[in-house]
Amino acid sequence: MIECTVWWARPVAVEATYLALLDEPERGRYEAYRRDADRRRFLTGRVLAKTVFGARLGVAPGEVRFDATCEDCGKPHGKPRLAGVEFSISHSGDRIGLAVTTVPVGLDVETDTRRAEDNLIEYALNETEQAALRGLRGDERVSAFFQYWARKEALMKATGRGLKIPLQSITLDGARLAASADPALDPARTQLADLNPGEGYRAAVALLTMEPVAIAEKPWEATEASRTS
Repeated sequence: MIECTVWWARPVAVEATYLALLDEPERGRYEAYRRDADRRRFLTGRVLAKTVFGARLGVAPGEVRFDATCEDCGKPHGKPRLAGVEFSISHSGDRIGLAVTTVPVGLDVETDTRRAEDNLIEYALNETEQAALRGLRGDERVSAFFQYWARKEALMKATGRGLKIPLQSITLDGARLAASADPALDPARTQLADLNPGEGYRAAVALLTMEPVAIAEKPWEATEASRTS
């Protein structure tokens, strides 16, 4: 049995003690965001992850260092990595999530209070999936669409290839990968599960494994421990 823990957090305040947990490349990424909301989400993701891993490793959160080197260009804006563990960070609106496990994993959370225009649905979902939405109306249709979107994003993140995998190359049967045109996603070696990030959000987690998966979701609150660098 593969265990996966997902922590859900809300944006932390922009405080010097939290900013001190960022290393130089992370501070550069933080400052590159123009919107305060985006800065807070990025900061929270790093504070959350460093606090969780600091507790696991028995070190202060500020001592946790991620490798976010982009495999394509070498700049520090890629998926963060830490030796000996698999994890994924996702954020949307006021929800920031961290999934931690022992196999390749992808986490995605989406707000479901946005509009789901027909052209967006046609872009993201193939004909089989679009057919599943045709009987739905209003908020139910929007919510179902963003659940599909979260599932596909989680799958793509788990491979490490992200948007290099076309959304329509993935076919879902509910919360199950039914087919994929990309060899990085094999339905027989992929576990997918919907999550409960709270009202107004839809989320999913994907793990690349043949083994059954046990998922635990936990709330996370900033504490004095996360302020210690």
